[in-house]
Amino acid sequence: MTNTKTVLIGIGSNTGDKLTYLQSAIDAIHTQIGSIDQLSSLYQTPAFGFEGADFINGCLKVSTHLEASQVLDKLLAIEQSLGRTRHEDGQFHSRTIDLDLLFYDHLISKSERLELPHPRLQQRRFVLQPLADIAADFEHPVLKNSISKLLETCEDQSLLTPLEDQLTNPMKSFDFSNYNFIAIEGNIGAGKTSLTHMMSHDFNAKKILERFADNPFLPKFYEDPTRYAFTLEMSFLADRYQQISDDLSQLDLFKDFIVSDYDVFKSLIFSKITLSEDEFILYRKLFYQVYKDIARPDLYIYLYQNTERLQENIRLRGRDYEQTIESSYLDKINAGYLEFIQKHPEFNVKIIDISNRDFIKNRVDYLWILEQMCA
Repeated sequence: MTNTKTVLIGIGSNTGDKLTYLQSAIDAIHTQIGSIDQLSSLYQTPAFGFEGADFINGCLKVSTHLEASQVLDKLLAIEQSLGRTRHEDGQFHSRTIDLDLLFYDHLISKSERLELPHPRLQQRRFVLQPLADIAADFEHPVLKNSISKLLETCEDQSLLTPLEDQLTNPMKSFDFSNYNFIAIEGNIGAGKTSLTHMMSHDFNAKKILERFADNPFLPKFYEDPTRYAFTLEMSFLADRYQQISDDLSQLDLFKDFIVSDYDVFKSLIFSKITLSEDEFILYRKLFYQVYKDIARPDLYIYLYQNTERLQENIRLRGRDYEQTIESSYLDKINAGYLEFIQKHPEFNVKIIDISNRDFIKNRVDYLWILEQMCA
């Protein structure tokens, strides 16, 4: 996954149903650009640089995986879809919507299409005031002053009137308040860890990630499964038990819930496939001694992908020791998960088929998965 970038965007409207245009822009940014972390208050402000109706202005903070030029392209397309007409006379005009890319992290860039930070934001109180609501301590990378300091020294004395109206953050439509512990499960290459990372960021969740990379027996197992299967499964069980027990017992008052990219029961699913019958009988006895002491997830998500997609994902992420995994092995794992789900109706399980979706590259697919989880 690409690194998440913080984007600060100015929004405004002075024509027609201003609040509706602003909310429509917010909704489009949410769908096309990234998760909205914060929305400022709204302010009624006089038209700047021309005679026209008062604006309603605000700012928002967005987390995105897009590059700066891609964010600009999206903003321009959203403006156009909402009826914004750009004039080539060099003059300011009334507009249904105005979306300004103010900052892209601390990037300093200047080209014919895009200059960052926005070159005139420090001269405009209608930008600085709402920006200070959500990013008062953010430092301008060129001017080396915080937003609050820039607002304090701004020479623009335009009168801003705070409004009681508020815009709605679409991320608030996803409600996970009923869950303390969500487990994201799936086959090898299904996207468990990626989804866990994304949810942890977007919903202030504590994440628990399986420490498979630290297991010295995993590469050996793929080279010689018969010899290393029991050793591998026992080491995984011990590590999963310790990690889940430790993390679930450590209350984090600053997080809303826990999201994990595995559930301990996967140990039994994998061991049934990899171990001989006698080894599995012994392993199962040991497993249930451990499992009875572990908290169950409130919501168990199984990300299903067909075997062809799984093999493509495995190839793309490029772990050498996974490149020899056979499709028949992946089929057995999937069958094991489905058998587990069928035999445990007491679990709150949701199976989500993402075989024809790419939630890492396509934000619409990610939002669709969240909708399925909350349905």
